[in-house]
Parts: sequence; C-alpha cells; structure tokens
Amino acid sequence: MAPGDSRIPHTSTAYFLTRKFDYLIVGGGTAGLVVAARLSENPALAVGVLEAGPVAAGIEAIDVPGLYGQELGKEYDWNFETVPQGALGGRTLAWPRGKVLGGTSALNFMTWNRASREDYDAWRDLGNEGWGWDDLLPYFKKSESFNVPDEQNQKTNSLYYDDRALGKSGPVQIHYASEYSASHALWHETMKSLGVETNKAHLSGSNIGAWTSLESVDPTTGKRSYSTTAYYVPNASRPNLSLLTEAYVTEIILEQDDGEYAAKGVRFQRDGLSFSVSASREVIVSAGSVQSPQLLELSGIGDPDILSKAGVPVKVCNPNVGENLQDHIMAAMIFEVDPRLASPDDLREDKSKADLARQQFNSSRTGPLTILANSICYLPFSHIMSPDELHTVAEAIGSINPASDPRQSIRQRRLYPSPSTTLGQIEFIFDIGNWNPYFKPAQSPDKKYATCLQILQYPFSSGSIHITSGDASNKPMIDPQYYSGIHGGPEDLSLMVHAARFAAYRISQTSPLAGIIRRRVFPPQSSLDEDETFWRDWLTRTTITDWHPVGTCAMGGHKGMGPIGGGVVDHRLRVYGTKRLRVVDASVMPLQISAHLQATVYAIGEKGAAMILEDALLEN
Repeated sequence: MAPGDSRIPHTSTAYFLTRKFDYLIVGGGTAGLVVAARLSENPALAVGVLEAGPVAAGIEAIDVPGLYGQELGKEYDWNFETVPQGALGGRTLAWPRGKVLGGTSALNFMTWNRASREDYDAWRDLGNEGWGWDDLLPYFKKSESFNVPDEQNQKTNSLYYDDRALGKSGPVQIHYASEYSASHALWHETMKSLGVETNKAHLSGSNIGAWTSLESVDPTTGKRSYSTTAYYVPNASRPNLSLLTEAYVTEIILEQDDGEYAAKGVRFQRDGLSFSVSASREVIVSAGSVQSPQLLELSGIGDPDILSKAGVPVKVCNPNVGENLQDHIMAAMIFEVDPRLASPDDLREDKSKADLARQQFNSSRTGPLTILANSICYLPFSHIMSPDELHTVAEAIGSINPASDPRQSIRQRRLYPSPSTTLGQIEFIFDIGNWNPYFKPAQSPDKKYATCLQILQYPFSSGSIHITSGDASNKPMIDPQYYSGIHGGPEDLSLMVHAARFAAYRISQTSPLAGIIRRRVFPPQSSLDEDETFWRDWLTRTTITDWHPVGTCAMGGHKGMGPIGGGVVDHRLRVYGTKRLRVVDASVMPLQISAHLQATVYAIGEKGAAMILEDALLEN
C-alpha cells in the first residue's frame, strides 16, 4: 500500500497475479465498483478489479462537498480534451474524467436525480428488453439509502419527495442538505411566477418543474458518498475480492473459441512493466464513455478503417464502437448580485474566510463547505418557445432525419408539443458564485456574482471517440461535434438561443429572484438589439459541457450491430461478436437522458451485476 491510503485496502501486483479470477473488471469507477461488490457477494466467485488511478483516501477536495470542482484538471483527472470544435469557433473543451478509485463519482458535483419514465422506456422501445422505467426502478432503489430531512428543513427549503420511490438501505447515502445558498429561498417562488410549479415527486418518473435536488452526501459524516466509500470500502475485506490500483489495462485478450472471439483476460501496465491476468468466466469493461470504446478498439473490436489506420489487427468488425456520442451541452450566464450575499467565491478569494469555513466544517459539519447547487428546474421547450418556433426547429430536424435510425426518430418526436410537455428538455440551475471559466472579473469586495446554467438535455449533436494509434498511452480523439454534424446539431444552437433568452429576460427579471440581481454581466448587457446573432455569437464563444457523455458502446436493441442505429452491446450488455465480454457503464446508454448521470450509472451497475449473476446461474 502507498503511504497515506492505508484506510482503503488494495493489493500488490505480485499478489494479484497469483489469484485465479472468475471475473475481471476493468475500471474501479462508478459502475465498476458496483459490479465488483455485487459479484463478490457470492464467496464462490473470485473477482478482480483493475483501476488505472490511485487510491485517494482523506483527500479534502474529494470528501468535502463545498470543495467540488477543485480536483478537476489535476492529479485525479484524466485531463482529456476534445478536438477543436468548428461550431464553437475552433475551441477545444476540457473533458474531466476521474482517474482515481471511484472514478468520476469522486469528482462530480454530487447532484442526485433521475430522468423521466419516458427516457428509460425509450431504451426499452428500441428493443432493449428489461431497460424501461419499471425495470430499472428496483435498481435505482437498491443503490441508494435516502435519509429523511427534518420537518423544519422540509418546510424552509421546499423539500418534497415520494417516499415509495426511494431506496432506504442501499450503499450510496443521499439526502437533502440542511444549508443552502441565499438564492435558493427565492427559487421556487420565482419559478411559480413563471408558471412553473414545484415538482413534489421529482424522482418518481417525471422531472418537470422546479425542485430542490438531493445530493450524494452522507449526513452522518458530512462527506461525499461515492462508489469507493459506498461499494468498495465496506466489502474490501472479502477474501474473494482483489483490487489493484494504478494498473492501466491496455488490451483485452481475445482468443478464437468455436468461431467467435472469447475474452480470456487482459493485459495491463503497472510501474513501467507489462503483465497479463486471466478470467475463467468473463471480462467486464467499466472504463466509462471515453475509455470503454478506446479499450475495445485497442483490442481489435471496431471499425476496420479506424483500426487499420491505428495499426490494430481487426478481430470483430463493428463500426458502431465509439460512435453515437451524446453529451449535455451547457452555457453559464453570469449576473452581478447583492454584494452582501455570501458566495463560494469568497472562500477562493479570502484565505481567512476559507480557513474559518474549514474549521466550521471540521468541528460541526456545517457552514459554507456543506452547500451545493440545489436549485433545479427542468422544462419542456413548449414552455420557453412558441408553437411556431418549435415547429420550425422540428421541421428542420425532420428534413435530415434518416428514417431507418430509430434513435433519431425518438429525438425528433420529442420536439412536438404533445409528448414534449412531459419531458424536461432544458435544465436551469441557479446558484450564487461565478461558474463560467470565460468570465474572469477583477477581484472586488463590492462585486458578487451568480450563475444561471442552461443545459440541453436531448442534443441532436452526435459525435465519436476513437483511437488514433495502437499505443494505449495515447489519448483517444474525442469529437462531440457540438452544434454540428449530420443529425441536426446546428439546431441545438437554435434551441440554446431560446433557453438563453428565457434565462436573461424571464428568470433573472422575475421576482423575488430579481430582487437580488443588479445586472447581467456575461454576456454584458448591450445597448444594441440583443438579436439572434448576439446570442448565437455568445453561445459559440462560451458553450461548455456538463460532462455527461454517453452512448459510445450503446445497446443495439432491434438494430443489433446494424450500420444505422445499431450498437455495440446487446440488452444483456454482452459485446456483439464476442463471448465472455461485457460493458457495464454509461457508454451503453443508447439515448441521452434528461438527468445528471450518476444515479443512472449506479443503477446500470446494479442491473448489469444482476444479469451477470443470472447468466452464471443458467450456465451452471
């Protein structure tokens, strides 16, 4: 064990290589540790986990909720970035992914929510049996342990929930915070003034409306609850569960077996040396939406043109690997607010305030370092656009829609008013503090800022992630094709313009929230007409990602491995054209969802593990 991480047991290379594993899991992240915990519940099964990142025990920037974001771009981040995006003025965007035990669940902003019933039912309707809302709900509940807020907190902070939809005994601790930023007290009344009701059952199959978000924080310790603390640490002493960290898997070992390639193990690198380890039953890839397709391609599964250019021999031809990349597109509008309001920016700019906040957190688990962004609203486009405006966008998308691609057909149908009124197509989050990396004001005690995030939930922009070399140390090429591409990406920009106008002219100018806002500063208010060109230009220059990539190893459903609308895995998450190989993580999602991803990824891990155990029982 490395110094400083003795609280989280893990093994040495030498010991790991002596083990005879039934299952090998590539990636000790959000989904991978779920699978490891559930498979190792059976003491007869030997489970090995290989995680490329280190153990990070007692790291303040991971554990303390109010320090969210501080590890992005640093030691525990893979530090991926996109290729230059033509429709974003040639900018490249940072794509944080967790390079640490726990994966991105160690770095995310701890928002805990679910998409609508219709989102998951769409997966099922594509031909992925067992992936509808009713099928997934037991796994959502199995992953979580909801802590009931006290009555005063419920009343003061508009905390509502449907008790029947929530898990009570799962590994991940979730709760409603006890403290909120100053703007939160104004959020629900402001949205009501805009005709948006508070959703009192926002985890029960519809996220439409305004609500206060749950968070993945353990109320007992006040610290982040994530896959390491929830799924691994409580089970680390199991003799049939072995974890090797700082072990980078470079290839899945595939061998011919009755005319098909079967996964026999993996090759990995650690401490500058190369090793191989075998699995007698299955290899499970849980490396995430960026690295799961990368590893499949490095192992010879993918588009022959891409593999041949990278110098990788083709074993399984499947051009869908790495395609169908979908990400939530985000913009951050900044307002100057009442300078008397407490802001998280204060802690970054004033060391004495930061020290006091740490002391308060350490002594009582209260204060600024417990506060997250919890003022949420999901709206259908019909709430922010006129019927004619929505029809224009729908017609533009319809003119390019390949009729044979069922995923594109579902995305298009969501634009029409009838079904769209039940779907949260755009998300707004309001919070005190400057969240925009492109707005860098001069530091001043008389200036405080707030951010209104607008996040497109069902993008038509669809990109890809591919290797460019057979060298596993080379990062893959990430091309989300924001606001571009053949599937209607340019219309995403039109939709974001409408969302920006709603934030600028409706949300920020509606009481009681308007009472704390002094002026809009980014984009700066213009004395000229803020027309379509004004907003398109600002969005082109400043759009960023909400870091929610999915779809690059998608379930193929009815289309199987088909060239249009096809996928990489079947509904049991088995990789097409192979034996004994699965993918279990966000990459298997065939369509993007209207939600922050982590709760869904935990549910995918839970369901994936259950299917693996079911199939093992059938084999026996």
